Amino acid sequence: MIDKYFGISLRGSSYKKEIIGGATTFLTMAYIIFVNPAILGDAGMDKSALITVTILASVIGTILAGVWAKVPYAMAPGMGLNAFFTYTLVLGAGVPWQTALGVVFISGVIFLALTVTGIRTKIIHTIPIALRLATGAGIGLFISFIGFKNMGLVVANPATYVGLGEFTPTLIIGIVGLIITAVLEVKRVRGGIFYGIIITTGIAIVFGQVQAPEAFVSMPPSISPLLLELDILSALSFALIGAIFSFMFVDLFDSVGTIVACSYEAGFVDKDGKVEHVDRILEADAVATVAGSLLGTSTTTTYIESASGIANGAKTGFASVITAGLFILALFFAPLIGIVPGYATAPALIIVGVYMFKNIKEINFSDFSEAIPAFLTIILMPLTFSISIGLSFGFVSYVILKSVAGKFDEVSWLMWIIAALSVVNLVIGV
Repeated sequence: MIDKYFGISLRGSSYKKEIIGGATTFLTMAYIIFVNPAILGDAGMDKSALITVTILASVIGTILAGVWAKVPYAMAPGMGLNAFFTYTLVLGAGVPWQTALGVVFISGVIFLALTVTGIRTKIIHTIPIALRLATGAGIGLFISFIGFKNMGLVVANPATYVGLGEFTPTLIIGIVGLIITAVLEVKRVRGGIFYGIIITTGIAIVFGQVQAPEAFVSMPPSISPLLLELDILSALSFALIGAIFSFMFVDLFDSVGTIVACSYEAGFVDKDGKVEHVDRILEADAVATVAGSLLGTSTTTTYIESASGIANGAKTGFASVITAGLFILALFFAPLIGIVPGYATAPALIIVGVYMFKNIKEINFSDFSEAIPAFLTIILMPLTFSISIGLSFGFVSYVILKSVAGKFDEVSWLMWIIAALSVVNLVIGV
């Protein structure tokens, strides 16, 4: 029955391949269990509850991808989106985290509506490839900057704005952890980022910088401090339109880029370039985001780490069920997860930033009408500590420069609307 439902034999796969593939995907993305609570915890949210919520959101999204869409993709709270939630909305704009969760909920509902009506696909084709690539690169720099900050390597300096931090024991451990994680990635060790966090935390325990947990296994922490705490009415503010748009935009291209890449890897793309089950995958993504906001976490999205599982044999949704099962198992190891310090997750942020930045080579920097908007998008995200501002400057400058260059045919009417919304976003300062 399982074989028939998921089409395991039909895809030329087997239970063994699906189990190995699903486990591989889990190992390569398990770092989110540590990193997401660390980032959202900075917004004032309960870190213990975030451990459980992060896992539950990952389970819901991954199960939907496996059972509903029947694809070997995993979902979890997205990197970059959690940083936008905390550092741009909550800490940067002073928006309460409850309201920020309301913004996530609204963006998820709109996302679902756009997916069902087919508008989402039209938006994808409207945004220039240079800005899509620049968005990923800019978020990569932003996340890496946060990683260096959490590690203590980069600190505030009144004379030069930023400077080199003092080489304390925790900073040294963080640097060692970064080297270890980098070596694991260079050696292509599956789960290298995850293992890097574990090893760095172990080093901190050995040198007395972190106390070992009293127990290794326990019941999952309660999610009551976060469950249904979102404030939807406050999120329906005109001032937060830009924030809702930014969440939608980043999730849109993060998800689509991941889905396309994984679909080619899994053989889900036909001769005309059409991706199988794409509507269901996008619907699962949107539903998972709505569910995650109700639980108490930022936007849930499809993870590119799914490709590692596909490369190791995963071809059907059964692999995603295995991945979700391992996330459920992780629920009972909260004491271990809870002791992981920020400087141990910092290397993960930096390495993830590298992965997000690497596609910058695809941008055509010889065309300044594309190079300048892309550059502004990339550089302003970390310098203004805001993903939203980087996006806004990118859109507005793109429309202006293409128009000045007389390339009106490269600017669609929808891009003019997006640029106008971006101006509003800059004016209201979110």
